[in-house]
Amino acid sequence: MKVNNWGPIRNCMRTDVTEIDGNLSVLAALKIMKKVGDTSLIVKRRDEHDEYGMLSFADVAKQVIARNRAPERVSVYEIMAKPCLTVRPEMEIRYCARLFENFGISHAPVVENDKVIGTVSYYRLVLHGLPDLD
Repeated sequence: MKVNNWGPIRNCMRTDVTEIDGNLSVLAALKIMKKVGDTSLIVKRRDEHDEYGMLSFADVAKQVIARNRAPERVSVYEIMAKPCLTVRPEMEIRYCARLFENFGISHAPVVENDKVIGTVSYYRLVLHGLPDLD
Protein backbone atom coordinates (compact mmCIF):
# COMPACT_ATOMS: atom_id res chain seq x y z
CA MET A 1 0.00 0.00 0.00
CA LYS A 2 1.56 3.25 -1.14
CA VAL A 3 0.12 6.36 0.40
CA ASN A 4 0.70 9.63 -1.42
CA ASN A 5 -0.81 11.88 1.23
CA TRP A 6 -0.47 10.74 4.83
CA GLY A 7 -2.23 13.81 6.13
CA PRO A 8 -1.29 16.20 8.90
CA ILE A 9 -0.48 15.46 12.52
CA ARG A 10 -3.69 17.30 13.45
CA ASN A 11 -5.63 14.27 12.17
CA CYS A 12 -3.99 11.80 14.55
CA MET A 13 -2.79 13.77 17.59
CA ARG A 14 -4.21 13.29 21.05
CA THR A 15 -5.99 16.50 21.99
CA ASP A 16 -6.67 15.92 25.67
CA VAL A 17 -3.32 17.11 26.98
CA THR A 18 -2.42 16.87 30.66
CA GLU A 19 0.07 19.41 31.96
CA ILE A 20 1.88 18.99 35.26
CA ASP A 21 4.34 20.95 37.36
CA GLY A 22 7.98 19.85 37.22
CA ASN A 23 8.18 19.86 41.02
CA LEU A 24 5.77 16.92 41.34
CA SER A 25 7.20 13.60 42.43
CA VAL A 26 7.46 10.91 39.78
CA LEU A 27 5.03 8.82 41.83
CA ALA A 28 2.42 11.60 41.70
CA ALA A 29 2.99 11.97 37.94
CA LEU A 30 2.52 8.21 37.43
CA LYS A 31 -0.78 8.37 39.31
CA ILE A 32 -1.90 11.16 36.97
CA MET A 33 -0.77 9.14 33.93
CA LYS A 34 -2.81 6.18 35.12
CA LYS A 35 -5.87 8.34 35.83
CA VAL A 36 -5.87 10.03 32.39
CA GLY A 37 -4.76 6.90 30.50
CA ASP A 38 -1.74 8.43 28.79
CA THR A 39 1.92 7.44 28.61
CA SER A 40 3.30 10.97 28.52
CA LEU A 41 2.63 14.27 30.26
CA ILE A 42 3.53 17.82 29.34
CA VAL A 43 5.56 19.71 31.95
CA LYS A 44 4.37 23.31 32.23
CA ARG A 45 6.58 26.26 31.45
CA ARG A 46 7.52 28.30 34.51
CA ASP A 47 7.14 31.57 32.57
CA GLU A 48 6.89 32.85 28.99
CA HIS A 49 10.67 32.55 28.51
CA ASP A 50 10.79 28.92 29.60
CA GLU A 51 10.33 25.85 27.37
CA TYR A 52 7.91 22.96 27.66
CA GLY A 53 9.11 19.66 29.04
CA MET A 54 7.79 16.15 28.60
CA LEU A 55 7.71 13.13 30.88
CA SER A 56 7.20 9.71 29.32
CA PHE A 57 6.96 6.13 30.57
CA ALA A 58 10.39 5.55 29.03
CA ASP A 59 11.89 8.32 31.20
CA VAL A 60 10.49 6.64 34.30
CA ALA A 61 11.62 3.16 33.23
CA LYS A 62 15.16 4.23 32.31
CA GLN A 63 15.89 6.81 34.99
CA VAL A 64 13.89 5.59 37.98
CA ILE A 65 13.07 1.88 37.75
CA ALA A 66 16.29 0.73 36.05
CA ARG A 67 18.38 2.72 38.55
CA ASN A 68 16.39 1.43 41.53
CA ARG A 69 15.34 4.93 42.61
CA ALA A 70 12.24 5.56 44.71
CA PRO A 71 9.61 7.31 42.54
CA GLU A 72 8.27 9.20 45.53
CA ARG A 73 11.74 10.73 46.12
CA VAL A 74 12.49 11.75 42.51
CA SER A 75 11.08 14.97 41.07
CA VAL A 76 9.74 15.13 37.53
CA TYR A 77 12.20 17.92 36.63
CA GLU A 78 15.12 15.55 37.36
CA ILE A 79 14.18 13.07 34.64
CA MET A 80 11.99 14.89 32.10
CA ALA A 81 13.04 15.84 28.59
CA LYS A 82 13.49 19.61 28.40
CA PRO A 83 13.55 21.35 26.09
CA CYS A 84 11.68 18.81 24.02
CA LEU A 85 11.24 18.67 20.28
CA THR A 86 7.82 19.90 19.21
CA VAL A 87 5.86 19.45 16.00
CA ARG A 88 3.35 21.63 14.19
CA PRO A 89 -0.19 20.33 13.63
CA GLU A 90 0.27 20.86 9.86
CA MET A 91 3.38 18.62 9.68
CA GLU A 92 2.78 15.53 7.57
CA ILE A 93 2.58 12.27 9.49
CA ARG A 94 5.43 10.73 7.48
CA TYR A 95 7.76 13.60 8.38
CA CYS A 96 6.88 13.28 12.05
CA ALA A 97 7.76 9.57 11.90
CA ARG A 98 11.11 10.49 10.32
CA LEU A 99 11.74 13.14 12.98
CA PHE A 100 11.08 10.57 15.71
CA GLU A 101 13.49 8.13 14.07
CA ASN A 102 16.20 10.75 13.47
CA PHE A 103 16.17 11.98 17.07
CA GLY A 104 15.38 8.73 18.88
CA ILE A 105 12.14 9.97 20.42
CA SER A 106 8.69 8.42 20.54
CA HIS A 107 6.46 11.28 21.76
CA ALA A 108 6.24 15.00 21.02
CA PRO A 109 4.02 17.92 21.97
CA VAL A 110 2.05 19.50 19.15
CA VAL A 111 2.42 23.28 19.38
CA GLU A 112 0.42 25.99 17.66
CA ASN A 113 0.74 29.71 18.43
CA ASP A 114 3.21 28.91 21.23
CA LYS A 115 0.65 26.69 23.03
CA VAL A 116 0.53 22.91 23.36
CA ILE A 117 -2.66 21.73 21.65
CA GLY A 118 -1.94 18.01 21.62
CA THR A 119 0.59 15.21 21.74
CA VAL A 120 1.63 12.67 19.17
CA SER A 121 3.40 9.33 19.50
CA TYR A 122 4.33 6.38 17.31
CA TYR A 123 1.13 4.73 18.55
CA ARG A 124 -0.98 7.65 17.34
CA LEU A 125 0.93 7.92 14.05
CA VAL A 126 0.35 4.28 13.18
CA LEU A 127 -3.11 3.49 14.53
CA HIS A 128 -4.75 6.86 13.95
CA GLY A 129 -2.68 8.13 11.03
CA LEU A 130 -2.78 5.26 8.56
CA PRO A 131 -5.73 5.45 6.18
CA ASP A 132 -8.32 2.70 5.84
CA LEU A 133 -7.84 1.03 9.24
CA ASP A 134 -11.48 1.52 10.19
